[in-house]
Amino acid sequence: MTFYDDIYPFYPLQRTAFIFSSRLLTIILVFLVLAVCLLLILPGIRGKSRLFWMFRILTSLFIGVVIVALNFTNDWAEGRVTTNATYKSFSDAVVNVDIGLHVGLYGINVTLRGNPVVQLNETINYNEMFSWQDTIEEDYEEALERGLPNPILYVAEKFTMRSPCGLIFQYRYSGRYASATLWTAFCCWLLTNILFSMPVILYAGYMMLATAAFIFFSMASFSTTMNVPQCVFSVGSDSFVTAYSHSFWLALATGLLCVVIGSLVVLLNFLMPEKMKEALSAGADGDENEKFPYGDGYVNSVFIDGVIIYPVTSKFSAAHL
Repeated sequence: MTFYDDIYPFYPLQRTAFIFSSRLLTIILVFLVLAVCLLLILPGIRGKSRLFWMFRILTSLFIGVVIVALNFTNDWAEGRVTTNATYKSFSDAVVNVDIGLHVGLYGINVTLRGNPVVQLNETINYNEMFSWQDTIEEDYEEALERGLPNPILYVAEKFTMRSPCGLIFQYRYSGRYASATLWTAFCCWLLTNILFSMPVILYAGYMMLATAAFIFFSMASFSTTMNVPQCVFSVGSDSFVTAYSHSFWLALATGLLCVVIGSLVVLLNFLMPEKMKEALSAGADGDENEKFPYGDGYVNSVFIDGVIIYPVTSKFSAAHL
């Protein structure tokens, strides 16, 4: 023990392995750069439509970044408890800690923080990520070799193949289907933006509703884990179970936002199609009174229902005919 400066044997280093997902950071930065680039075109848009386009760009990018980010967040479900627990193996030392479990679509995140943080001459502040493709056995074995505290190992062991809880089977398959439907929702979101830019407004509204539908399908897939008996995590003298967390409710809010936008677009397209086309095209088809020279006079082009009409102006008299 004295060889490691009063740290218990086999645990020479205090580690905080996982702080923030680099994938999430990359996704946020990409969409921020995209938002800045698109907002640079706003000064070229005239009048009140500038505010409408800014709202449209920011809302669309918000939906897109949420759909992508939800694949990589680690708080679709979570549970936590404050208790007195044995800190490490080969010791009877008990510490007061906050234990948290955060479940994502591709793995779990286990946090351990002491009350106070410094106890037993150690800083108790861990945030460990355990990812799965098929199992988390490899990450769990690495955690054993690193000598992580007992509460973290206990929670992670519940997701191993040999655990009687079978949590790995529940969350692995539900997470897989949830991720697949989220990527399908992202494809629908891309098609929605393409159709809006054409503009094919009615079908863009339908694709927005399809985006919402696939977001709800992902939520339904993840919710299947709550339809089976919940595994109880007993740490020390206390216990906890998991419940829906931030990412799940964010998915619900984004899906409802897509429903509202899609429904409004479809409804307004039936009630006032011309105004909707004018608003969403921002005057691309509305360059009326564009003058073209013709003989001694000129004609004005008017765009009506996809047909360009050239009426004769007052300068073009019957004598010229």
